[in-house]
Amino acid sequence: MKIVTFLNEKKKERLGLYHDDKIADLEVIGIAMGYKMPTDIITFLNNWDEYFPKAQELNNLFISNELSNLISSEKVKLLPPVPRPPSCRDAYAFRQHVEAARRNRGLDMIPEFDQYPIFYFTNHNAIFGEGEIIVEKDHLEQLDFELEIAAIICRRGRNIDSHFADDYIAGFTIMNDFSARKLQMEEMKLNLGPAKGKDFATAIGPWLVTKDELSSRLIHTQYGEKYDLGMRAYHNGVKVSEGNAKDMTWTFAEIIERCSYGTDLFPGDIIGSGTVGTGCYLELNGTWSRIAKEKGNEYTPIWLKDGDVIELEIDLLGNLKNHIVYSGSEYSILAKKKV
Repeated sequence: MKIVTFLNEKKKERLGLYHDDKIADLEVIGIAMGYKMPTDIITFLNNWDEYFPKAQELNNLFISNELSNLISSEKVKLLPPVPRPPSCRDAYAFRQHVEAARRNRGLDMIPEFDQYPIFYFTNHNAIFGEGEIIVEKDHLEQLDFELEIAAIICRRGRNIDSHFADDYIAGFTIMNDFSARKLQMEEMKLNLGPAKGKDFATAIGPWLVTKDELSSRLIHTQYGEKYDLGMRAYHNGVKVSEGNAKDMTWTFAEIIERCSYGTDLFPGDIIGSGTVGTGCYLELNGTWSRIAKEKGNEYTPIWLKDGDVIELEIDLLGNLKNHIVYSGSEYSILAKKKV
């Protein structure tokens, strides 16, 4: 089941189901079955055990062409599936990415990576869906994409044991953790962050895919569930990255256990996987530069620019397409540095 948040023709935010380029407004189709369904994703997730089976029943009717009052997806604007999450965390789950990024900087693999999962909080008030990402002048200083998969939480919990943590996941969506690398690298010299390099935009979408729809790709492990889902990134139509969600060193169950220690997780919380191997230019530029240097060649790093299109694609989760747009402002926080 694919759950979407969208603006209808009256510019009202609604909750719906998506199938075959059509959207069913969940409240509207629920009325025909005598169900009172919510109009927003947070209410849906907060009452998951009540609404999920009803939504599944409605989705089956939708797929079987037994529903009316359907909306063409071309007539609505898709918003992020969770437009206003209570929080947004991003983990560091792919060893390949961490190892390659460190190797490219001449550093050994940090042994602590294999001891426990880590995460940081990003700006939950800067969540975007498909479409334009408006950036400032300093963001365009080494602007990067990050190819990730994100889990959406559907139950409140605290000190969640990893053996039960998968039950707290409603489903998954694509996540692009946009990164302004110059800002990020400056502030992390002070061993705090990432902050300003990350807080301007995180894109998720185009929909939330519930776990039942991914059952054919499910991999059971002693540390929690994984999914065999190919992940790809395209920059202006050219494929620049390819990986797989099954290569996560840390499962979402293990990450949730860490996230929930001594604190509550809430329905609607977003937890990103971190970057898949080869899933950002920070890693790719380092690898390509190192190879070029070994061959005695020069290499010019690649970053996202004003006007570029970045598309992230994950098997069964869809395609998240964003267009980089410079705000036009000359204001620079980098220029404010004291000498």
